[in-house]
Formats: sequence, C-alpha cells, structure tokens
Amino acid sequence: MKREFRSEIIQFRGRHYDFGLFQGESLRDSLLLKRRARQWHLYKPKFLIDLEDTKAAYQNYAPGLWEELQGLSEGLKLPLEDTLRNFGGYRVPGPKSGCSTVITEDYLIRNYDYLPNTYDGRYVFFQPTDYGYATVGPSQRIVGRMDGMNEHGLSIAYNFTHRKKPGLGFVCHSIGRIVLEQAKNVEEAVHLLKEIPHRHSFTYLVLDREGKKQTIEATPRKVEVHDRALCTNHFHIQKDENRKYTKESVERLGALERHWQEDLSFEESFDTLNDPTKGIFVEEYKNWSGTIHTSGYRPKELSTYISLGIGPSRKKISFADWLEGRDLDEKYITGKLQTDLPFANME
Repeated sequence: MKREFRSEIIQFRGRHYDFGLFQGESLRDSLLLKRRARQWHLYKPKFLIDLEDTKAAYQNYAPGLWEELQGLSEGLKLPLEDTLRNFGGYRVPGPKSGCSTVITEDYLIRNYDYLPNTYDGRYVFFQPTDYGYATVGPSQRIVGRMDGMNEHGLSIAYNFTHRKKPGLGFVCHSIGRIVLEQAKNVEEAVHLLKEIPHRHSFTYLVLDREGKKQTIEATPRKVEVHDRALCTNHFHIQKDENRKYTKESVERLGALERHWQEDLSFEESFDTLNDPTKGIFVEEYKNWSGTIHTSGYRPKELSTYISLGIGPSRKKISFADWLEGRDLDEKYITGKLQTDLPFANME
C-alpha cells in the first residue's frame, strides 16, 4: 500500500530560546506530540534524567541548544525534565535503524532508514542571532538533526552501528545538530566529534565547502577516522565494535559498490540511492529500517536536495538564497511510502 506523507517546512530567524518557544507553542496540541507521549507510555525509558548533569553537558558543548530546550519546555507547558526526556538527546537510547550514505569531494547523499511513526516530518531552517551557525535539515525529536548543512557548507549525516555498552553522552541526532552549529569545516567537526561524549556507536560522515571529507567511527569508548566513500551500518576500522549480525548491512554495502561509481553525476547518484530496485533503498518499515527520505548536500553551491519516500522528483533548495533572507513559499514537502504504518505527524 503506497501512502502519501509530508514534511512541514519550518523557517525561523532569531534567538534559540525564542525558537524553542515558537516550536513548543506550535506543537503543544499536535498529533506528533501526542504520539511521542504514547511511545513513552508504551516503551519505558531505560535511563534517568539528571537535570544538572544534562544542563552542564549542553552548556559545555551547545549553550544555544540548552536555551532552545528551555524555550521548548515553556512553549509546550511541560516540566523541563519531561522536555529533556522527550527531546533532549542526552543519554537517550535509540532503536536499531539502517541508512546508506555516499560521500565525495562534491556531495553527500544519504538514505535515512527508520520507522515512519518516529519521523518528525519537519524540514527546518534556523538562523540564530545569539549562538552558532545557521542550519538546514530534517529534524529528529524536534531539537536534533538527522542530517543537514550549515551556512559554511559543512554537511553531516550519521549511520547507526549499535547501542551495546552505552555511555553517558549525547545521541546521534543531538550530535548532528551540535556539529552543524559549532563547526565550520571538517577539521573542526572531527575535533568536536572526538571531544563530545557519545551515548551509542554511530558513523558520522562530514563534508565541507573545500571538498574535504571524513568518515568518523564513534563509540562511547573510542573514535576512529577514515575516508571511505560508501557507508552502511557497520564499522570498517573498529570491527570488534560491530554487531554480531551485519549481513543486511554488508549486503546493502555490496549493492552500493555495484551500482555507484565515482564518475556518476550528483543526479545519477541521488537516483541510485532512491531506486528501490537497486537494493539500497529498502522498504522494511515494520523492522525499523525502511527508507523514509533520500537527502543530498552540495556544499560548494550551498544547496540541498530531498525526496520523501520513492522519487522520482528531487526537491532542490538553495540554502544560499535562504541565508540572504529569501524565505521559501512552500509549506510542505510531500512524498509516498510503500507502507500501511502510521506517520508520527499525520492521521
């Protein structure tokens, strides 16, 4: 069953606290928030929120995000502890997921694979006037970013590896947002990813406007760096950190190696990842690993691309134009998925 779904375009320029307040007020009575509350009722969190510890971590690595969370709490009319549990991204466990990524000197393209009823359905533009760099990308748990680009062209995506032996630290989508707001190039991004405490084990892929690229294998215990062009859901250096079962990830990597070559254009590469006949775009939605969107970033021209579900159309967005004050007229990005599962933000 092919179902249509959409992602709301959010645009905001101003202070982090005001952005949080704006988001909280707009989400207070939303279906997305009601479904988040239901998820926490059904799946009890396996962690505790230490308010002072969390505050110290955010103020150390991302003071603007701490203020945004405070504004979000005010807008939602929720206690700060509840806001941190739902959206804070510090010490929060994450279920398994997929994801496939291609990175070259000119572009970063990734498939985001997950469960539809966890997908925010929000594509966010934010230009802060207090801390950090302007960013664009799809949100995860409101404050986080699952991939994205900043005003300097630095682009990031992450791929899940495992969540065994978790540490005290930030989860992937919070780390994505922190890197985008704090680092202007790959060198700064790698330094930050080595310094920040990691809750789980993920691969982070970063690309900047100078064409520099790195792939970072990060765990709570160690961080390693290499520059492979293709990535799925297992480590290549820290092999002892991989899950016992990596067959599906290895098969998807094999599909990438068969169908992607360096001489493909950006458009051809994007369509390769977005094609369900190639074995890279997957539709295992009930197993938490179906492709929800394909996103692309071209730092040298400050442009982003996204396709929700199966193409054929790619929406191109000029982030350069938006940074100059030209807001998008559209309110939504739309697409279709081959699933009968519900979406977090839609009936």
